[in-house]
Amino acid sequence: MTTKKLLITLLMDNPGSWFVPHARELGRQLRERGHEVTVIEDPQDLPRGDIAFFLSCEQMVKRDVRERNAHNIVIHASALPHGKGWSPTTWQILEGKHEIPLTLFEAVDKTDAGDIYDTASIALEGHELIDEVRRKEGEAIIALALRFVDAYPSATGRAQTGDESFYPKRAPKDSELEPKKSLAELFDQLRVADNERYPAFFTHRGHTYVLKISKKDNEK
Repeated sequence: MTTKKLLITLLMDNPGSWFVPHARELGRQLRERGHEVTVIEDPQDLPRGDIAFFLSCEQMVKRDVRERNAHNIVIHASALPHGKGWSPTTWQILEGKHEIPLTLFEAVDKTDAGDIYDTASIALEGHELIDEVRRKEGEAIIALALRFVDAYPSATGRAQTGDESFYPKRAPKDSELEPKKSLAELFDQLRVADNERYPAFFTHRGHTYVLKISKKDNEK
């Protein structure tokens, strides 16, 4: 573990992101390790330092801003260069995958294209709803970030290799269900829907209906 006090910034440009409580926990653990941590929402406020983590960010951070830190780190939920882009965890669940890879890499000018420093993965059993998936993903992201900091500055990056692919940004229409399909067929769409922001819905007999899903054993 590094004994040097590092200047670390956590950038989250979307204050409504599901990752916010995990970012707070990451900041807490970094401070426990003796590092100085700043949390910001606007990339233009990025201070100079050793490491900037771009967490659940929606904006591209320009090079002149990135140059304020020795490393600018992104953690993306796919096996890069496959699965660049938006909502990779959701798209992979809809593809039927039960193991979601995570890639920790350096931010560069092109989207999700920088050198890779570390990888991990989360295992899903197929029953988890979106909040449970996010909890597992958040914990794994924290662990990856801490591992990078603890090893600093010894991490060595490697260039991405292989064919790249991109996931599109999800829209409300992606939560629309086909009413003629069975619940079993629709389950993965239901489990990745956000009950509050992007609930699942279907149109039947001239009306649109919203479906929200929760686990009975989680009810209080």
